Amino acid sequence: MINSEPVYWLIGLVLLVFGALIFVDKTNPKRYTSGAFWSLIGASFIYGSWVAANAVPAWTLGIVVLAIVFLGSSSKLLLAGTAQTTSAEQREVSAVKYGNKLLIPALLIPLVTIAVTIAAPYLTAAGKPLLATGSATLIGLGLGAVVAVVVELILLRPVKPVTSIYEGKRLLEAIGWAAILPQMLSVLGILFTQAGVGAAVGDIMKSIVPPGVLIFAVIAYCLGMALFTILMGNAFAAFPIMTAAIGWPLLIEGFDGNPAVIFAVGMLAGFCGTLCTPMAANFNIVPAALLEMKNKYGVITAQLPTAGIILLANIVIMFLFGFQH
Repeated sequence: MINSEPVYWLIGLVLLVFGALIFVDKTNPKRYTSGAFWSLIGASFIYGSWVAANAVPAWTLGIVVLAIVFLGSSSKLLLAGTAQTTSAEQREVSAVKYGNKLLIPALLIPLVTIAVTIAAPYLTAAGKPLLATGSATLIGLGLGAVVAVVVELILLRPVKPVTSIYEGKRLLEAIGWAAILPQMLSVLGILFTQAGVGAAVGDIMKSIVPPGVLIFAVIAYCLGMALFTILMGNAFAAFPIMTAAIGWPLLIEGFDGNPAVIFAVGMLAGFCGTLCTPMAANFNIVPAALLEMKNKYGVITAQLPTAGIILLANIVIMFLFGFQH
């Protein structure tokens, strides 16, 4: 049975390679601290597999996490070196030559992910599932990324195949510590849930939402997902809190809702909050910096109308298709 661990190992290996390249990049004035930051993150992805299996002590990984936080907490310790990339003229020539074909590698990632997820129930070996339960999507995502890189190399035939590695390093350095913000906020959401925040929010909501009125419960869940995402910066962090507060007790148990529909649409409602918050730095603040926009909140301003429309659509979809009316 194939589980998701190889995907984490692949991520760790890529980050270790980036860390090594940063270590030897003499154009980076903080190459040692920057290299250590990404190398420690890469090592934690691999070492974490043994921690989860109780094969090695977890406290060492805790020390690594503290070191990562220390290195990432100071902008003076994480800097980028001179990018080894193609010139603007070379990219323009490539864009004209390949046109929309440049989108093929990017589109392959979601297509392969969807294909593996759909095919997972039918993939068996010796009468048993080939992919571990709950791991198909992540395995598909990892496989899709590998396929996309291979197709990109075949399609573009770069003079130096390692160009992809240097481009990945350039993007990672440009994004900086914000690249790991989703993981950190997801953990924050779990900590909040364990601390009873979800239960406290649930008690408040039960006193506000009229009992027995489905539409108000749906609005509370979708709007709560969006608002908590705005506050926390990540829908994955808001999800366990709002699901414990409203999703499970009110919508699933109270109104006998369809968990697959409710939780999927609930996450989409949370993503509406992602479009509206500077806390989602890697989505909304980093692009503004990379594009050198005068208004650092320009991305958010442009996304606000879309977020409102999608949130309203999610409420309607959940109400119509998440329950037996």
